[in-house]
Amino acid sequence: MISTKQRAYLRSLANQIDPIFQVGKGGIEAPFIRQVEDALEKRELIKIHILENSGMDAREAHDQLVSAIGCEGIQIIGSKIVLYKESKNNKKIELPRR
Repeated sequence: MISTKQRAYLRSLANQIDPIFQVGKGGIEAPFIRQVEDALEKRELIKIHILENSGMDAREAHDQLVSAIGCEGIQIIGSKIVLYKESKNNKKIELPRR
């Protein structure tokens, strides 16, 4: 679990990145979840865009991904969500102390 200060720090980092995934009409299935897990292992912080034709809103997609992957949901703004998971092998982001 991350603190409010750490969450704010990650939100500031997320402002500078573009979405690398889109959730479309295919929804969220096992192959998509594996791709997101791999991206989180490499980058630690990712942004995902939820398209209107996906049939779900950003909150539903966020909750489904967080529970499936075990990552931290950092932010939901409009149709974009930001996820964070500390990498085991490629640690790049140094979080501030709690």
